[in-house]
Amino acid sequence: MKFALLFFLLSAATSAFAQTSFQKVLFLGNSITKHGPKADIDWSGNWGMAASAEAKDYVHVFTASLTQKQGAAPEILVKNIADFERAHQGYEFATKLKEAIDFQADLIVLAIGENVPGLKTAEEKTQLQSDVTALLKSLQGTRKPTILVRSCFWANAAKDEALRGACDAVGGIFCDIGALGADKSLYGRAEREFKHAGVANHPGDKGMAAIAEALMKALPH
Repeated sequence: MKFALLFFLLSAATSAFAQTSFQKVLFLGNSITKHGPKADIDWSGNWGMAASAEAKDYVHVFTASLTQKQGAAPEILVKNIADFERAHQGYEFATKLKEAIDFQADLIVLAIGENVPGLKTAEEKTQLQSDVTALLKSLQGTRKPTILVRSCFWANAAKDEALRGACDAVGGIFCDIGALGADKSLYGRAEREFKHAGVANHPGDKGMAAIAEALMKALPH
């Protein structure tokens, strides 16, 4: 009887760990997630814009925290899909997201919205929600990966509601980070000088760490 109980407890613990242990993590986002060098805006990095180093952007801070939590480092794939944000209607997922789909991630982190044109009508909001849902379903396929969708860093009620709706449609976890954008100490310009105002307006190291922390807290425990 004692042996059976012990076996049950060990199995339960193993199962619980398996549910929150991720081997492959896909990050889909915009310049906050990853932006290559661009001389005309004085940006030389190839990571989350305004972070002082790759290890300081939210992708890598989150990955480091996840590694510590689960005791093993996941394989990660980081993609900038700002083109989807700017022209999401009719987006060709099968071709443009082939690498991301083939990656077969068991954790998908979607961090978009900031580059989506302002939603002026209810129809535009519905269209965005529908297109983001289609994006997530194309990545999900027949599998059941954990899906984590964050709100915009610069809070926008209409966009965030559309993102939340899409997240709910695929059984994902929505992480509202809107309050972070109101804290000016989290911006890159609060930490160092940037020649370009757009770059300076991105989250700096402190902001990136705050985003990573919010995403970690949202994960199942």
